[in-house]
Amino acid sequence: MNEIARRLAPIAKEQAEAQYREAPNNLEAEQALLGAILVNNDAFYRVSDFLKPVHLNEPLHRKIFEVAGDIIRMGKTANPVTIKTFLKADEKVGDMTVAQYLARLASEAVSIINAEDYGRAIYDLALRRSLITIGEDMVNIAYDAPLDMPPQSQIEDAERRLFELAETGRYDGGFQAFNDAVALAIDMAGQAFERDGHLSGISSGIHSLDARMGGLQRSDLIVLAGRPGMGKTSLATNIAWNVAHAYEPEVQADGSFKARNGGVVGFYSLEMSSEQLATRIISEQTDVSSSKIRRGDISEAEFEKLVGFSQTMQKTPLYIDQTGGISIAQLSARARRLKRQRGLDCLVVDYIQLMTGSGKSSDNRVQEITQITTGLKALGKELNVPIIALSQLSRQVESREDKRPQLSDLRESGSIEQDADVVLFVFREEYYVKNMEPRDEFDPKYEEWKQKFESVKGTADVIIAKQRHGPTGTVKLAFQSEFTRFTDLADPSFTQYEEH
Repeated sequence: MNEIARRLAPIAKEQAEAQYREAPNNLEAEQALLGAILVNNDAFYRVSDFLKPVHLNEPLHRKIFEVAGDIIRMGKTANPVTIKTFLKADEKVGDMTVAQYLARLASEAVSIINAEDYGRAIYDLALRRSLITIGEDMVNIAYDAPLDMPPQSQIEDAERRLFELAETGRYDGGFQAFNDAVALAIDMAGQAFERDGHLSGISSGIHSLDARMGGLQRSDLIVLAGRPGMGKTSLATNIAWNVAHAYEPEVQADGSFKARNGGVVGFYSLEMSSEQLATRIISEQTDVSSSKIRRGDISEAEFEKLVGFSQTMQKTPLYIDQTGGISIAQLSARARRLKRQRGLDCLVVDYIQLMTGSGKSSDNRVQEITQITTGLKALGKELNVPIIALSQLSRQVESREDKRPQLSDLRESGSIEQDADVVLFVFREEYYVKNMEPRDEFDPKYEEWKQKFESVKGTADVIIAKQRHGPTGTVKLAFQSEFTRFTDLADPSFTQYEEH
């Protein structure tokens, strides 16, 4: 019996200690950093790009850091005298008042050289406390097993919170001060002014489209829809390649990279394999038709051109996921992972109707599509990237005399129209006119058809049917069907844009 007690003693001691474990924090590091800021306000700018008041563990220290930051940003001096007027100076901190505590912090200040090291230590401890909170929540939810939260939903929620923590250093949402939102808006305008083409969003590489949309706006859900044969996948691959090829990284203060121009692109190809998609892009960029590439019917000069371009492709940050029937939860998880590992500035999904919802399999396809579009919109906001999602159109377009698509043609769900920030329709009148060719070339109507066909040959309309940030209308583009390539019209006789 004594032997059992002897063996259990260390375990009992560990359990007792575990019950009293304190959340990771370093009071001395917080005091040293605040002291350095009070003595030399330049210390604040050493840490302000990554350290926020919420990262400090002691509530009084949070308040001091917040007040000091506000004063310094206004161009004034933050010291024990100027700060104490914004705090309850008579409140006790142990045997001292807050005013005396501020003076003590300044008198025992460390060198400004150490400010960033202390800031990093405080930040890392804050992340560990947040990890503990997320971990505790995961354990508690797993034990309680609420009926409305199956294990898969818990995994998705935990992954989302961990991603937010990794990206921003905090996982709680909540309200944002309006002055912070204004600062972000001004920053965006400044970046647009400095960026090539003066666009607030990422350039699609098609200037006439950018001119009407201001580029691809971050967090927007852009639905690109069209009937089969219209070229919606071609336009999506054109844009994806243009964005990835234009990528110019810029090093940030924390050592991470941010796109100055272009961006890292993730392409979910649910319909085509990665080889088919690569063949399309090679054809678009080398002027060698994809049918000739597939048959191997190419000259030596064309083959050398393909090899040369393949070397360019290897350096381009375009990542393809060819998983068929992927769910919105899997897509979100993989997008988060790509952003963490490689960076991410734009997502393309080809196409919505080939995706599945996250919940149980449902006979209600409309409800499932609603879940998918809502999930894509939320993912765009979470990752702060534009998402280009392709969509089919219903067959009712074919039964109309006017084949130009309308918002009501979006297939299976009104939620696509509702959740989308921008809806683009690809329409090639050439496709329909070509099918109306009279069989007899001596038919009196043949000449009329020929004139009509020549007027629309090699052109395509991108109809902006919905846009939260600007006007609707039609952008006329050139389309080279042999290379499945959309470009700006070179002929100035065409009206490039018509407002609706």
